[in-house]
Amino acid sequence: MVLLEFSMSPLGKGESVGKYVSRSLAIIDRSGVDYRLNPMGTVLEGEWDEVFGVVRRCYERMRKDCSRISCTIKVDYRRGHTGRLGGKVASVEKRLKRKLKT
Repeated sequence: MVLLEFSMSPLGKGESVGKYVSRSLAIIDRSGVDYRLNPMGTVLEGEWDEVFGVVRRCYERMRKDCSRISCTIKVDYRRGHTGRLGGKVASVEKRLKRKLKT
């Protein structure tokens, strides 16, 4: 199972790019892939081809009206483990014996 964190935004579209980012979130939400949105990107959990397929669909949509796109991707693969979107946070909270802001 793969955790994939990515951030994709157009360049040259001004300071506020929420219009473009929200279109990507619509694609992610409809994909059926488990995800968590955070202020700096989105984390997806699934099989390699599945999560990269979602990123590809976001890219294909954005490139329709954006001539330059910046994208960062970070991947964490761990064989045999699922539910890591919440599990990794829960593990740290257990060690600290308190809830954290997420």
